[in-house]
Amino acid sequence: MKASLTHRSALTGGLVLAVCSALLSPVGPAHADDSQTGDAGANQGAHLNLGPADLPENRTVTTLAPGVTLTKISRGGADPSLFWTAEVAIPSESPDPDAPASALSSQATAQHIADKLGAAGVDARVEHVQSPQLADAGGDLGYRVRAGRLAAKADGDSVVAQIKAAGFASSVIYTGWDGDTGTSTKTRGPWNLEVITIDPENFRGQLAGSFGPDLEKRETTSQLANDARAIAAVNAGYFVFDPTAGAEGDPAGVGVYGGKTLSEPVADRPALVIDGKKNGTSIQRLTWAGSVSSASGEAALDGLDRVPGLIRNCGGANDLPTPLALHDITCTDANELVTFTPEFGPSTPAGPGLEVAVDNHDTVTSIAETRGMAVPAGGRTVQATGTDVARLRAMATVGAKLKIGTGLLGGDGKSLSTDKATSVVNGGPLLVKDGQEEVTAKRDGMVHPNDGNSFDYGWVHKRNPRTFAGTDAQGKTMLVTADGRSTASLGLSLKEEADVARSLGMVQAINLDGGGSTTAVAGEAVLNIPSGGAERPVGDAVLVLPTRKDEQAKTEK
Repeated sequence: MKASLTHRSALTGGLVLAVCSALLSPVGPAHADDSQTGDAGANQGAHLNLGPADLPENRTVTTLAPGVTLTKISRGGADPSLFWTAEVAIPSESPDPDAPASALSSQATAQHIADKLGAAGVDARVEHVQSPQLADAGGDLGYRVRAGRLAAKADGDSVVAQIKAAGFASSVIYTGWDGDTGTSTKTRGPWNLEVITIDPENFRGQLAGSFGPDLEKRETTSQLANDARAIAAVNAGYFVFDPTAGAEGDPAGVGVYGGKTLSEPVADRPALVIDGKKNGTSIQRLTWAGSVSSASGEAALDGLDRVPGLIRNCGGANDLPTPLALHDITCTDANELVTFTPEFGPSTPAGPGLEVAVDNHDTVTSIAETRGMAVPAGGRTVQATGTDVARLRAMATVGAKLKIGTGLLGGDGKSLSTDKATSVVNGGPLLVKDGQEEVTAKRDGMVHPNDGNSFDYGWVHKRNPRTFAGTDAQGKTMLVTADGRSTASLGLSLKEEADVARSLGMVQAINLDGGGSTTAVAGEAVLNIPSGGAERPVGDAVLVLPTRKDEQAKTEK
C-alpha cells in the first residue's frame, strides 16, 4: 500500500510526489531488469539495500524539468546501539622513526598498547576489523584500540586527555561511521540521499561537465550551477586541493569539457563519459597519448594543464614512487614535458625550465628560458623540466612548426570520439559493471601498499559522504549524493555505496569525489548538508542544463 501526496515545491516550483516508504512492503534490492516506475527516477518498488530490511524509508520526488527528477531519500533513524568512542593512533611498527601512526596494527601490538593504557587507568579494548569483500580488496584489515562508550562527542575530552597522559594520541569518533563486516546489515541509520535522475527520452536540455572560468581555480558546485543557470548539479571529479600538490583546482585525473581534453587520465582509472547530444552517460577506463613533434624529431608528452613534476594520484609512466594509480598521493617526476591550453588560467606555472609558445597554426612564436607565461589565444605552450629541457630546445625554433597532439584511448585501444557536447569527468573506483557489483578499490589506487591498511580503513572501509553516478537498464543517468560524518546521516562505505547503486537500479556505476566535496544543487539551492559545515569549492561539476529556449524565457522574466 502507498500513501502519496502531491503539492507544489517551494524549492523549484515543480511537481512533488511524496511517498512514505514506511508503508511500503519491505522487498529486496532492485535488479538489473527491474523497471523504473512513475516519475521517481529512483526505483520506488524496492527499498535501499542499506541496513536491516525493516527500516523505515521515506522518499520525496520532485519533477525539476521534463525528464529530470529529484528523489530525496531518508532511511532508518536513531540507533541506540551507536556511541562515541576514542580511537587510539597506534605508533608505526616500522624502523623509520618518522613513519606515521595508524589506526590499525597487528593483534599483538594492539593488545600491548591496550595493556599499557589499562595500566594507566584507561579502559581500553582491542577490536578486530574485518572489511566486506570487494572485487580486489577487503577481508582482514587488522586490529584497532578504542576506549570509552560515550553519549556525546564532548564526553570524550577527558578520555583523550587520559590517553595522551599515557603517551598516545587519539581522536573521538562515532561508531555509526564504521563499515565493519556485520555492522552494515545491523546498523539502523540514519541515512540521507539525493538522487537526480535524467531520462534522455524526455529531457531536452543537456548534460555537461563544467570547471568554471579556468582550471586552476576552485568554485563551489552551486557557483558552477548558478553561473550556467543549471537545473541541477552535483560535484564531480577529484582535483588538486593542496597547492603543494600542483595547481589548486586542477582535475586530478581525466577531464574533457566542451569536447576539449584538458587533463590526462590517472593510469586507466574509470571515468564518467557524458554524451551531451544524446544525454546519455557511460563509464569507461581511459588512457591517453600525447606528443610534440617537429622536423627535428618527436617526444612523448607527460601531462596536460598541470604543474610539471607533480602528479596528483600518480598513474604516469615514469612517476615516483609508482606508475600505478595511488589515491591522495602526489607522485613526482623531475623530467617532464607538459602542454598547456588557454583554459588553464591567466598564466602557466612559473619556475626553472623551458617554455615554448605555439600559435593556432602550430608555429613557434616564442621560446622562454624560464617557465610561466600567458598561453596564446587559440594556441598552446609546452613546458620542459630537467633533462627534457635540452630535448625541447633541440626541437623548437621560432618561426618553425611544432605540432602538439593529444588523444584519449578507450579500453579497446581505439581513440575516444568527442565533439563539443562531450564531457568526461574523472572518478573511481568502479562500483557496478554490467549489472554486477565490481568495486575495484585496489586497482584504482584506494588501497595503499605498505601503510598497514590505514588508507583503506579510513577511505574504503569506513562510512563517508559519497557522490556517485551511473545508469539504469533503460539508459537513465542517476547523480547521487549521500551525506555523512554526522549522527544525522552516517555516510556509506564503498561496499554500501555499490549496494545502494544496485538497489537504485543502476547497471553501471562509478564513485566520484566525496567527503567534504559532496554537494547536490537544484533550484539555486544546496540540497544536502556538506560535511565540512559549508560548501567546499571543487574542481568541476556535472550540470543538468536547460534548453536554450527555456533559458531565454527565464532570462526574459
